[in-house]
Amino acid sequence: MNTNDIADPPAPDVAEPPRRRGLLPLLLVANSAMMAVYMGVGSVLLPTQIAAIAPDDKVALLGLIGGISAIFATAFNPIAGALSDRSGRRSPWIMAGGLGSLAGLAFLGSVDTALLVGIGWCLVQATMNTYQAAVTAIVPDRIPAARRGTASALVGLGLPIGGTAGVLIASQTAGQLRTGYLVFGVVIATAALLLTAICRDAPRPRGARKAGAAGAAGATDAAAGPPERPQLATFVSALTHHDFRWAFIGRALMVLGYFSVVGYQLYILGDHITLPAGMTPPAAMAVLTPVSMVAMALSTVVGGLLSDRWDRRKVFVGVSAALAGLVMVVPVISPTWAGMLVFSALNGLAFGCFMAVDTALVTLVLPRAEDAARDMGVLNVANAGPQIIAPFVASAVVTTLGGYTPLFLVGGALSLIGALAILPIRSVR
Repeated sequence: MNTNDIADPPAPDVAEPPRRRGLLPLLLVANSAMMAVYMGVGSVLLPTQIAAIAPDDKVALLGLIGGISAIFATAFNPIAGALSDRSGRRSPWIMAGGLGSLAGLAFLGSVDTALLVGIGWCLVQATMNTYQAAVTAIVPDRIPAARRGTASALVGLGLPIGGTAGVLIASQTAGQLRTGYLVFGVVIATAALLLTAICRDAPRPRGARKAGAAGAAGATDAAAGPPERPQLATFVSALTHHDFRWAFIGRALMVLGYFSVVGYQLYILGDHITLPAGMTPPAAMAVLTPVSMVAMALSTVVGGLLSDRWDRRKVFVGVSAALAGLVMVVPVISPTWAGMLVFSALNGLAFGCFMAVDTALVTLVLPRAEDAARDMGVLNVANAGPQIIAPFVASAVVTTLGGYTPLFLVGGALSLIGALAILPIRSVR
């Protein structure tokens, strides 16, 4: 018998989260800073640094460093989320992640060997995922369920805003890597300081306090209670929940398909696309990224608002994931500068709508409110893990299948399968 088909016990009576004035703008700033680091460093500065160190082996080396750092990303996100749940606070973890990222980025900008670059990027992934786990948990902590589509859309604007700003900053500082890394470190540390200083931790929901009290009472009668589960099991217990598991799979496949291509865009522009005369790959990135991000911002807002108004999530998530898969054929059919412009716009529309509405969908299938940060941390593995694994996957495709055309096709296939993974979700329309 599949235990996931048995109805879950009723959730505890959780009070509506308290409203905090200015919370959503601060979350937008926090997420924009995070995406600026991921996009600016991951898409421009890190590939540029690796290409300067080992120009002949840049594809394989970027993949190797990305694959190793994936271990840190996938481990630290749920661990930090679980620890912030246990402590009942988010701010200390946000500050620790922000300041730790500043130190890691400063170190990364000061090294000039592949080994030290790999160590530095692993440190940055560990600290950034500590920051991300706590920031992401604030939406289910404090935003009522009926407003999460709108809230997720606003917070989701962090990707187009932060991504655009990050790539623009990185393209301007690609020739001065130390300065570029320090700028991104200051950005993330400042965002952490603003969020924690202006919008302090809210009290835990009533259901979480009841659960904590029950746990304390049960400790006096340990013999009568069930044995404590191993820590690893508690981190991934949300994946035993049917709807959450399928949401996790869909998110992971979609993000992997997207970042397998976007993460290698600098090399694609330099080695695969014929650019206009005089245009360098970093300059091309500075054009393509705003095109993609403006489209992403538009679809993020429209998708989030309409999903709230119509009380529908799955159709928006599935259609946008399918569109993201289909547009990958554009650079295959037309490997030109014009083709890349069209691809960037359509891909931005698809990915923006997906991320905004899928975030709202996931908050509605969390198994237990009192474990929100831990479970969102598990979900963030589907965000962070694929983003870092993507260079490893991309390098394997490019080197074994012979070029960047197969990379677009593989990325498209992953997104299409991610769209199909949304269909089995039962509890959300």
